[in-house]
Amino acid sequence: MDDIIELRGLAAGYGATPVISGVDFRVQPGEFVGIVGPSGSGKTTLLRTLLGAVRIMGGSAHVDGKVVGRGSRPSVGYVPQLETIDWNFPVTVEEVVLMGRAMDSGIWPWPRKADRRQMMELLERLGIAAFRHTHIRNLSGGQQQRVFLARALIRSPRLLLLDEPTSGVDIKTRDDVLHLLVDLNRDGVTVLLSTHEINAVAAHLPRVLCINHGVIADGPPRDVFTPETLKRTYGGDMVVVHQNGLTLVADTPHIFDLEGRVLEHRHVSEDAAVR
Repeated sequence: MDDIIELRGLAAGYGATPVISGVDFRVQPGEFVGIVGPSGSGKTTLLRTLLGAVRIMGGSAHVDGKVVGRGSRPSVGYVPQLETIDWNFPVTVEEVVLMGRAMDSGIWPWPRKADRRQMMELLERLGIAAFRHTHIRNLSGGQQQRVFLARALIRSPRLLLLDEPTSGVDIKTRDDVLHLLVDLNRDGVTVLLSTHEINAVAAHLPRVLCINHGVIADGPPRDVFTPETLKRTYGGDMVVVHQNGLTLVADTPHIFDLEGRVLEHRHVSEDAAVR
């Protein structure tokens, strides 16, 4: 089976110095992969490179069999971080979703009937059809996330890229979004998402990529989330606990005196943490 993503020695960035370099990474069709790493480690840069929005400085990148950056347009859907959206821009839910078809529908803002029909099917599937004429700033965080997910899906992509899709939402919304992504993945959509939520999101995914300007580790969470790998990724000591099939990660606790000074940086063994 041909890889839907194939990166070989990839270096990419925005200025003279690459943000990520030496990245070797492959994803097969139908996989569900999470990307974790500290702020500024290159998670967003990696996703935007796959879209052709970041300059490739070395190596190669292929998406859906096409060379990235050579004018090709692979079938990719993208959901950006919600914090990057201008929520005061005068646009409704249906207008945002139809923007996903603007490159294929001809003259904007007159989409085809087929596009409107597909839009309504998506809005109904995502449970936001009743808000089609609502301004996007008047939606809840979960509803806003679903709008931009619908915009990405209206192109019927084989690959879906999401940048921190559960950031800033409550627990129920986070779980709803993840269940939607699992359903889409079961329907054959390859999913690649970045997240800072190791326990809530990444630990439940079948495959995780740890990066910090380059690939630190790649594999199932149980294999990847080790104290050694996480220290290389985040630069700090972390506790990893495996219990009842779950993998949990936490900062190594500190012991303070009455004046708030650190007395001890305690290392907790896995067995002790379980008890």
